[in-house]
Amino acid sequence: MKLFDVYPINDINITHAKGSRVWDENQNEYLDLYGGHAVISIGHSHPHWINRIESQLRKIAFYSNSIKIPIQEELAKKLGDVSGKKDYQLFLCNSGAEANENALKLASFHTGRKKIIAFSKSFHGRTSLAVAATDNPSIVAPVNQTDHVMFLPFNDPQALEDAFRQHGNEIAAVIVEGIQGVGGIHVAANDFLLSIRKNCDQYGAVYIADSVQCGYGRSGKFFSHDFAGVEADIYSMAKGMGNGFPIGGIIISPKLKAKHGMLGTTFGGNHLACAAALGVLEVIDQEELIHNATEVGMFLNASLKSIGTFTDVRGRGLMIGFDVPEHLKNLKKHLLFKYKIFTGEAKPNVIRLLPSLAITMEDAATFMQQLKNAIEHYQD
Repeated sequence: MKLFDVYPINDINITHAKGSRVWDENQNEYLDLYGGHAVISIGHSHPHWINRIESQLRKIAFYSNSIKIPIQEELAKKLGDVSGKKDYQLFLCNSGAEANENALKLASFHTGRKKIIAFSKSFHGRTSLAVAATDNPSIVAPVNQTDHVMFLPFNDPQALEDAFRQHGNEIAAVIVEGIQGVGGIHVAANDFLLSIRKNCDQYGAVYIADSVQCGYGRSGKFFSHDFAGVEADIYSMAKGMGNGFPIGGIIISPKLKAKHGMLGTTFGGNHLACAAALGVLEVIDQEELIHNATEVGMFLNASLKSIGTFTDVRGRGLMIGFDVPEHLKNLKKHLLFKYKIFTGEAKPNVIRLLPSLAITMEDAATFMQQLKNAIEHYQD
């Protein structure tokens, strides 16, 4: 049997990792400014996180949600404390797509409605409802196509007002990333998010804050939507939640009521996943990593702008994107293979930086020096 060939693969085999560094099978060292799609939130192989998982593994790794699982309640309390959303409710699942799928389903249960508003360049996942609300027709299979989703321009409050005026009593939810990740690191303006909150309140729709990539402290606040001073009805989470251990979840406003059977999962919230997630929150809290994301992010943002090469440096905290000019079109590849630095991309010409929230100022400075070297000595 061979693997189903759906991923474009770099010919690199990473065998071990620590902090913001990874090593391949030939002992080449790489600086990781991408964290495997924003997953590595507290650094690779953090000892406290490892200990949390090992300690739990010696007790019990899994049982289903048919029994009491006290570590879920421990996780919910810690998440409420660190995020500031203490009165919300937690539902645990396995991935970001599943988190958004459940958020959209819950909004439809709550409102009794079918229509969803999503936005241009959005990415919400690859499961049925999540991909239907994703603005990328190439990954939407015919079976996923639906007329229940309306795509509006991102950061356009007037288009939102017009849509609600026309369809307000049919709209179940608005789903929006606080910072679009796959779409190219586009920050939702405060007035735009405030307009979503106002219209959802006026028409009885549910505001879903997709925080799968832009949440968990990456932006310099726990949820990037917090910059606008709004409270969403549902926040979806996943990538940074387990530092590489698969876990996702939604936190849900107290105004949305639970009913037995309305949501469910076999593996979601298992003992081992909760231990990993608790380890992450404890490190974020104890090591003040949200503050670090702000400080190092400000340094990277200012340093990138000072180079003068990139036309649009944008983002918040440690979620940064910049457009690469045509004459440097293979810069990401050069950074990886010549300078041993992992970065991300968004089509057609954006480099994305999504490092661990624990990345040091020294590592950020090393990246900037190597980036300047790559530009200065660039050759295709």
